[in-house]
This record gives sequence, C-alpha cells and structure tokens, in this order.
Amino acid sequence: MSTPHYSVPAPEAAPKLKRLSSVKKTNRMLKAVNFILLSLFSLTVLLPMWFMFITAVKTSQEVFAYPPTWWPTEFVWSNFGEAWQAAPFSGYLGNSVIVAAFAVVGSVLSNSLVAYGFAKMRFVGRNFWFAVILATMMIPGFVTMIPQYILYANIGWVGTFLPLIVPPFLGSAFFIFMLRQFYMTIPTELIESAYIDGANNFYIWRKLIVPMSAPALTTVGVLAFNGSWNDFLGPLLYLTDPATFTLPIGLKVFIGQLNTQWNFLLAASCMVLLPIIIVFLLFQRYFLEGMNLNGALKG
Repeated sequence: MSTPHYSVPAPEAAPKLKRLSSVKKTNRMLKAVNFILLSLFSLTVLLPMWFMFITAVKTSQEVFAYPPTWWPTEFVWSNFGEAWQAAPFSGYLGNSVIVAAFAVVGSVLSNSLVAYGFAKMRFVGRNFWFAVILATMMIPGFVTMIPQYILYANIGWVGTFLPLIVPPFLGSAFFIFMLRQFYMTIPTELIESAYIDGANNFYIWRKLIVPMSAPALTTVGVLAFNGSWNDFLGPLLYLTDPATFTLPIGLKVFIGQLNTQWNFLLAASCMVLLPIIIVFLLFQRYFLEGMNLNGALKG
C-alpha cells in the first residue's frame, strides 16, 4: 500500500501569503473608510432635501416651532394641492417646458458642431479662437448683464421668450470645451476614411460623431435642462407678462412683504424639483459615461 504524499509549502511562500492577506485587509479598510466618507458627504446633500420635504407637509403652526422638528406630528399632504392652485402653475409649467426644451436642443446642436470643428477640423487660428472662447469663461455673467439687456431691449426681445431660448443656440464655452475634449478621443483615422469615401464634414458629424458621442451629448442636455429649469434671474429680467412666467418666478407668489408661507413655498419647490430628479434618474447612466472623457474609446 502506497503512503500518502503531503505537499508542504515552501518556506518563502509563507511571507507571500501574509503579504496578500495584509493587502486584502488594507483594501477592506479603505473601502470601509470610503463608504463612511461618502455616506457623510451624502448626508450633507440629503438632509436639506429632507428638511424641505418635511416642512412642505407641516402645518403653518408647526413650521415655526422651536426647536425645529425633523418629523412632523401630522402629514398635511393637501399642501401640495393648495400650493399648486395658489397660482397658475400649470401655465408656468408649460412655459418652463418650452424654455427648457429649446435650451436642450440649442445646446446640443450648437456646442457639438463647434466642438467638432475645434477637435477635428484644420483651419487657421484654430487654437487662438479656442483660447478666446475659453477666456470668456472668466468673465462674470453680471458684467455682461446690462449690455445684454440693452441689446435685447433695442431689438424688441424683452417681454418674450427669445432672450431665454436664442442664447443656447449660440454656444457655451464650457460645453464646447467638454465636447471638444471628448471628440479628441475619437480616432482621426475614422474621420480620414470618411473623407476618402467622399463624405463632407456635416455628414461626418451627423452620421459618425453624433452616434459615437451620445453619452457626452446627453450630459450636455441634462446640464442645459437643469440650468434652464432652475433659471430665476433670466426670466425675472426679460419676462414682463405674468402669462409668460416660468416656475421659479411663480414661486414668488408665496413670498410677501410681511410674511412667507414656508410650507406652501417648499411644497411647490418639491414639485418644481421633481422633474430634475426624474430626468437625472432616466439619463444617469449616460450622464456618468459622458463625464468620462475617454468614453468614445470604449467598445
């Protein structure tokens, strides 16, 4: 009968096993620390939203209770209906949808075209003009506010949606920069092969660049929607007819000279915030991919 053979680990294998176990422990500790830090940072964002929501479902007396309560004694869900009926919010919603839709379409079309030109086309002064566009990001918006208002007033745009829906079609320095960096990751050989097949730049942009940059364009669309939907200063300056007001302007109905109806104001704010949350959840995957400048190289 043969005797069993037992494999004995080599003496030098023991330190390697110890090092591997210590590396695994370190990785677990780092993951735990990251989880704790991310949870704490998330609370800084979620707590104000939670306080806004619970204030929206409180009674008027409990809103001013001291110390503030983090859980209402009674959930007044009717605050949402009363807040929506306090002003023509249905009309404000339609106006916001119109302005935001034009902002998304204009931002995606104009910025993608300009970014493609700076990324893949050769022309004199390309780097100079790109630097000029980036330099405009350092000019505060308040500096150009009065000249823009005078310009729009002289051409008769004040009191209409045009000052809110036309500028997105003229491009944004930040979106141009972001899309250009994304387009730079697309191999130039693809563009050159399309040129050889007889395609022009517009055809290449429409049939090749746009499908490959869907995540980046989605990111631009989401950011443009968010900025237009939450814009308060623009509609406040240029819209004069109450029938053309957007949702952020409509929230002023709950703010008086002597008091503010906080529960109704925050109830309406929750309803205004809801479309932004829905849009982000629907396009979250594309949004995160679009923030990765190497996304065009995947697949």
